[in-house]
Amino acid sequence: MIFLLDTHTFIWSLLKTINLGKNAKEIIYSRKNKICVSAVSFWEISIKTKLDKFLFQNIDINKFPQYARDMGFNIIDMQETESISFHELPLKADHKDPFDRMLIWQAITKNMTLISKDEKFEQYKQNGLKLVW
Repeated sequence: MIFLLDTHTFIWSLLKTINLGKNAKEIIYSRKNKICVSAVSFWEISIKTKLDKFLFQNIDINKFPQYARDMGFNIIDMQETESISFHELPLKADHKDPFDRMLIWQAITKNMTLISKDEKFEQYKQNGLKLVW
């Protein structure tokens, strides 16, 4: 199967595997699965690090793409078809985070299963999101 990591899931898979749920950990480390990290996550990490919302001590975030490759993860870009059709994802009153929404839309349009602990993602299942934790 093909899975897309939410940003926090990606970070935890690198730095805090103890935070991963048992099911998520099994999926991520199974050689049977294709695990993807979106360039959207790198963008989110960069912006939130600059805003001091993410704090990484003694870690060069510029190396995160290489860390992803070293873990055997596939890096995917945001394609123009996903970008231009993003308006089709319904806006939920209690969930407006643009990075989360972009990852959700990528998972839906690419028919991937998103690995996330974020309970707000559940509401997008009615829009075609496949979600696991």
